[in-house]
Amino acid sequence: MCIQQSKSAPLDHVFDDGRHHRAKIGFILLATEQTIEDDMMRLCPEGVGVHFTRAFIPDTITTDAFKAHADDLARAASTLLPDGSLDVISYACTSGSLVIGEDRVFKELRKGAPNAKPSSLITAVIRALRALDVSRIAVATPYLDEINVQEAAYLEAAGFNVLEIEGLNLEKDSDMIRVRPEFIAEFATSVDRPDAEAVFISCGALRSLEVLDALEQRLGKPVICSNQAMMWDVLRLAGLDDRIAGFGRLLRDC
Repeated sequence: MCIQQSKSAPLDHVFDDGRHHRAKIGFILLATEQTIEDDMMRLCPEGVGVHFTRAFIPDTITTDAFKAHADDLARAASTLLPDGSLDVISYACTSGSLVIGEDRVFKELRKGAPNAKPSSLITAVIRALRALDVSRIAVATPYLDEINVQEAAYLEAAGFNVLEIEGLNLEKDSDMIRVRPEFIAEFATSVDRPDAEAVFISCGALRSLEVLDALEQRLGKPVICSNQAMMWDVLRLAGLDDRIAGFGRLLRDC
């Protein structure tokens, strides 16, 4: 048997920048999450890679569950593209990021993915509302009251006037992912107030993306939902200014 020695070739004839040549974005999901992956793939522009991992949490969205869950964020972050090529990493949970707090979330993300720019879902929402130049908001959530109280306080501390916040009193993530989009639209409409400049539908588990554009037209004002805001945020952090039609003013105009 004759085995020929491999010939080294100039690298520019072997490699290109890969399928995800524009940016590589990582998301840390709750172990129970069933909506965000689909939404991110739906919104992702060509040439951008979206990469997912999960941090442990039981099927319960409570303050105590999030406190324990925070300890797993650094480990989860470390599993995303360990070659160091990740550009941005976002903790993809609205309630979790406000209960744990952005400072702690960012600290854990940097431990696991030190080369990536860190963000979180509540960070994305705050940036999105500021980009739309609104301050008076109405908030619809699926959460328990203990989470809603903390969310209102968090948004108020960030400079927003929360005119109304109402939740569906759901504890399980596995229930939140099953709320019908048509009901989400009706619920958000009921929470809206005439003096609210925007409506925020909180929670990445809700299928809000499916009704977002029609709801904005119905209410005549911007509507932010968690997953729309998150994709907008990570794209801008990656230095990309893509405009995406069909999912509200934020992705279309900002």
